[in-house]
Amino acid sequence: MKRVAEGVHSLGGIRDGINAYLVEDVLVDARTKWAAGTLLRALEGHEVRAHALTHVHPDHQGASAAVCEALDLPYWVPEPEVETAESGAVYDSMPRSAVGWLQQRLWVGAGHAVDRGLCGGEEVAGFEVIETPGHSEGHVSFWREADGTLVLGDVLVNMDLLTTRPGLHEPPGLFTSDRRRNRESARRVADLEPETVLFGHGPPLYDGDRFIEFVAELGR
Repeated sequence: MKRVAEGVHSLGGIRDGINAYLVEDVLVDARTKWAAGTLLRALEGHEVRAHALTHVHPDHQGASAAVCEALDLPYWVPEPEVETAESGAVYDSMPRSAVGWLQQRLWVGAGHAVDRGLCGGEEVAGFEVIETPGHSEGHVSFWREADGTLVLGDVLVNMDLLTTRPGLHEPPGLFTSDRRRNRESARRVADLEPETVLFGHGPPLYDGDRFIEFVAELGR
């Protein structure tokens, strides 16, 4: 576990390939089902009061049920994705592809009862919930205006997902439900002028100007 912003620690995988974050006392995202043991060991000795998701995809939902059950945590997910989170049928909400089908079989964890559906404007651990749909139907990000920290999820990624080389990219179309809406969401969060951006995939970015410039170059 490493500190990446005030009150925020990363529980990322190898080369920050798939990230989860302890945001104050809320675990945000949970990687794949194979990460459950790693996450639970990392959280030992830390106060955790809830588990929240940016979106219900295989590499974010995978260990959610196991972690919630082990630590007796309430489960918070974006309101439009509550049914998917509870059923565990994640692939049904994703674009059809062989890779997505494999992820359902290999990465997705069990469904789990949801205690709170997250909506824009609500508060989670001192961060505002920002609705950022496109990559998934109900995708959300978390924004702390006081210091310009943005927990982005997968609106953008900060690595090449094939080579793991750091750098800003749009998420693969293979896993993105609506590219146009996702670009609108990217522009929405860029307008917040973040200074620190924490991604679902890739290392933190501490150059807000670079983030804003990249988003400005996206097509419509």
